[in-house]
Amino acid sequence: MRILMLTDVYFPRINGVSTSIETFRNDIVDEGVTIKLVAPDYPESWPDNQVWRVPSRRLPFDPEDRLMRRKHLYGIARHAVEEGIDLIHIQTPFAAHYAGVRLARDSSLPVIATYHTHFEEYIQHYLPLLPKAWLKAAARRLARHQCNALAAIVVPSPAMKETLIEYGVSAPLHVLPTGIPIDQFSGGDGARFRARHAIPAERPIALYVGRVAHEKNIDFLLQAMVHAIWHRPDLLLVIAGEGPALESLHRRVANLHLDHHVRFVGYLDRKHELPDCYAAANVFAFASRTETQGLVLLEAMAAGLPVFAIAHLGTTSILEPRRGAVVAPETAEDFGKGLADLISNRTALSRLAVEGREFAMEWSAPERARQLATLYRSLVI
Repeated sequence: MRILMLTDVYFPRINGVSTSIETFRNDIVDEGVTIKLVAPDYPESWPDNQVWRVPSRRLPFDPEDRLMRRKHLYGIARHAVEEGIDLIHIQTPFAAHYAGVRLARDSSLPVIATYHTHFEEYIQHYLPLLPKAWLKAAARRLARHQCNALAAIVVPSPAMKETLIEYGVSAPLHVLPTGIPIDQFSGGDGARFRARHAIPAERPIALYVGRVAHEKNIDFLLQAMVHAIWHRPDLLLVIAGEGPALESLHRRVANLHLDHHVRFVGYLDRKHELPDCYAAANVFAFASRTETQGLVLLEAMAAGLPVFAIAHLGTTSILEPRRGAVVAPETAEDFGKGLADLISNRTALSRLAVEGREFAMEWSAPERARQLATLYRSLVI
């Protein structure tokens, strides 16, 4: 079976969509499925004969992302279809969506999409001057219009399925979370990470990994740290990742007098540096309220790192079983105290580490790829 995937974002741009695409691409081959991927070109793109890059240009208000040139996008995607395609799978709701729907119509092919991002929450951070109610209504109308043009929609969590039903989406919705490569996150060398960043072996670390963006609610973590260090003055928050909020968060750290309690370590290589980072930490701290799944929580669990996080939207299905995780309070003061208490409880940390590894095994990437292949076959006549 041959699938054409279309996306407005892919590596070297690092985010959850890129990770999801790559994870499925790697494992679905074993199910007899070949994926051709059409994605934007980036200055740092690397060769891959299964990825067709589309000429693109920078967005002046978002230097991380690229806008594919519409004419080139459709031409390249159409050429891929002419070589033989059974189904089109859209990954993002921008240029890729409209090219995919048009191509499916012109070629009489089934077309589906994965709904990765809860734009109703995201958009408020990037258009703060517009009325919040109007933005929410516009995001819901667009989602309903786009989804109802498709044969099926993949959603990464039950909460996201319920959200789309509330929007009025009538197309079939399939809950299929992205899996994780379990072995990739085990076996990290925590001592090596601590030595590299001059962190004493005995100093407790709370870790955040992910995009450094306003919608990730990292400012909340900083506020929580103000309260946490009253109980654990030696606590260090390590923030691993890059993004548009980095500069403002550096200023926020200074304003809160947290310079000795927060360390920004930038982007970490997923094969080597990131497993070491997970192994070095004592607790994974997470406060984002916009996740449709929360893959990074599963990565932490796979590494044996206890999770302390707010349960909202997509993270709920990972956190509510309370296996390897503690559902955190939603006020900064209580979050900070709870974080400090957990880090001081070695018995609880040991128990959560074991439970988390066991729970993460249930989210293996090969099993999720098998489920996606089954969905593809059910839609191809």
